Amino acid sequence: MEAGDLAWWLGILLGAVPLLAFAVWHCNDAFYCAAFALRRRGLDRRLPPGHMGLPFFGETGAMLWRFKVTRRPDGFIEARKKAYGEGVGMYRSHLFGHPTIVVCLPSVNRFVLQAHDSFWVRWPAKDLLGLSSMFNAEGSAHTRIRGYVVASFSQPRSLRNIARVAQPRVAAALRSWAEKGTITAATEFRKLMFECTCEIFISMKPSPLAAKMDKWFAGILDSLRALPVDLPGTALNHGRKCRRKLNAVFQVELEKRRKQEKRGHVGEEDYADDLMSGLMNMVDDQGKKLTDEEVLDNIVSLVAGGYESTASAILWATYHLAQSPDVLAKLREENFTLSRGNNSNFISRDDITKMKYTAKVVEEAIRLANIAPMVHRVAYRDIEYGGYTIPQGWQVVVWLRSMHIDEKYYQDPLTFNPDRWDNPPKAVTNQVFGAGSRTCAGNRLARLQITIMLHHMSIGYEWEMLNPDARLTYIPQPTPVDGAPMAFRKLSTTHEAAHAYDVVAWRLGRPRRHMNFDDVWMREQAEMLAPPSSAVTSEQQRRNRELEQRLRIAEQDERIHLEWARAFSEDVTAMEAFYAQKKEL
Repeated sequence: MEAGDLAWWLGILLGAVPLLAFAVWHCNDAFYCAAFALRRRGLDRRLPPGHMGLPFFGETGAMLWRFKVTRRPDGFIEARKKAYGEGVGMYRSHLFGHPTIVVCLPSVNRFVLQAHDSFWVRWPAKDLLGLSSMFNAEGSAHTRIRGYVVASFSQPRSLRNIARVAQPRVAAALRSWAEKGTITAATEFRKLMFECTCEIFISMKPSPLAAKMDKWFAGILDSLRALPVDLPGTALNHGRKCRRKLNAVFQVELEKRRKQEKRGHVGEEDYADDLMSGLMNMVDDQGKKLTDEEVLDNIVSLVAGGYESTASAILWATYHLAQSPDVLAKLREENFTLSRGNNSNFISRDDITKMKYTAKVVEEAIRLANIAPMVHRVAYRDIEYGGYTIPQGWQVVVWLRSMHIDEKYYQDPLTFNPDRWDNPPKAVTNQVFGAGSRTCAGNRLARLQITIMLHHMSIGYEWEMLNPDARLTYIPQPTPVDGAPMAFRKLSTTHEAAHAYDVVAWRLGRPRRHMNFDDVWMREQAEMLAPPSSAVTSEQQRRNRELEQRLRIAEQDERIHLEWARAFSEDVTAMEAFYAQKKEL
């Protein structure tokens, strides 16, 4: 081939490749826009601005790139706002294998979430959570199941049972973490919340099987927002395998409970108060119970949704508290005050209503954790809103996460400031648990578990993030890539306050027994009087205990000396005369 011919073919190739890429990039968008226009000929309808991305894959890869690689998930929405205008509030796209409208303004989000007669639920892979689960059910079936779940987490008896079950497990976990000294917080919080959720929902104690189930649930959660490709090795394929394994475990448990019901007793275990038994015995207006498939779908989906997000919120609460000593001091003060009036450190339902500042800390932690970045719906019919049409059958992704860290809605939004909750947020800008009839049914349970966790941590322990600047991963929940290593130890409140007493007594030249600081009962207040002890190592703690013992002996000697002086005044006079005479010599 001559040089001229080679150059000619090379020019065609270099020119054709960009043209082909341009055609492939725009053909998907052109196809959907043309189909939309043809089906609505003669009607003044238009799609929201945006782009449909590549054929089949759409913009799913671009969104996952923002979540997993650049680690700036809100960049996906920011790019569309910059390209098509921020005030639009909705953009067309193609995500998870479906033509999609992404909505991201508070008012538009509320419209979609509350118009339950116009938008139905659509998760990317509905079978992962169960076709008959509360998350996918519609109409009366959804209302019936959701009503029962909400009541289960709201009734006084249920709240007392949850607190009774969760607190011993939380207390035991905290003690074990303190013995370790250093923990991987994301792993430990997740494990603890999974154990609490399993015991509350299905009366399951920690076991090797429960540890396997934890991994299977993680597989389901990881695959919920994966590419819709079910091939060996893909996340979706793995998630479906995990779901089948969980179905087998819960089917065995279900059959065991059915047999025990027929025998007229529940065996050694007490299932009366758990969620699974409630679902098995729930009846509708016609007296019909849920089928086994409905029970399995709902218990799997409720466990999956009940612990991962709560563990994430607790992780970020502890992270921000470690960086905000003033907030932590207020939290400790409220919880110490509450504990002093109780016979134990366990809190009751009545106590929780008194924990006003703790409630604000919980709300702020949930806001910054952004535990539900998006929810999925599908348009039941053509919907007109804001001058645009949301086509029938198209998926609608309600983007929640960006509004909770938007300075238009929250002042200094990235600052951990529980006091911002002294005033309610702007209308419709707090959607961490969704909105409308599908607001998260377990939101009260999540708040209760976070409250219990913060109470026990604040009154008995202190912690430090060992790598607070670690990079984050955002699927399924925002988590430091290193799992958030944390130094964790018991809070030496009594020891450090006693050390402060010693220092102040020495400074004032007075015996320690003459000091009386009844209002000093926590470390932060002791630090106002004197620097706290740095007793971290066992050797330092031993030396401080030895010092305290010497002080007690000295105080005892002083007391005995005073009693001897009062009882034998003549001996005192003789001793003083002896030393006076000796001094003259």
